Amino acid sequence: MLSNTCKYAIRAAVYVGLNNEDGKKIGIKKISEELDMPSPFLGKIMQTLAKNKILISTKGPNGGFALGKKPEDISLLDIIKIFDGLDVFHECVIGLKFCEKDPAFKKKCPYGSKIDPLLEQFYKEFEKQTIADFAHDYEDVKSML
Repeated sequence: MLSNTCKYAIRAAVYVGLNNEDGKKIGIKKISEELDMPSPFLGKIMQTLAKNKILISTKGPNGGFALGKKPEDISLLDIIKIFDGLDVFHECVIGLKFCEKDPAFKKKCPYGSKIDPLLEQFYKEFEKQTIADFAHDYEDVKSML
């Protein structure tokens, strides 16, 4: 459902949130290594997050990235809007174009009538879940390993 770029952006924001101690900045190289993501691709994602005020970017020897807001003020939906937009919650999941042209058909469609309520649930969950929630859950899972 979400693009790989969006998934990477969420993972990167959660990672920065987990390591956002005392205003300390985290370098792109460390994030790239820890999350096993290609550095140039991750760099573009991080700059997009900074441009949209999710992250703060600082250049120089002590530069890097930090959260631009409190982790509890950044929802996953905020990140999804930036990278995938909200259409992902309204488009036909199997790509039928006539559903988009005729809302009446979409309500009768065997796919739309079953999937649309699920997409609405996803929307509400992504809107509710924050970087802080994911960071907390990650620490819980990590402690079980």
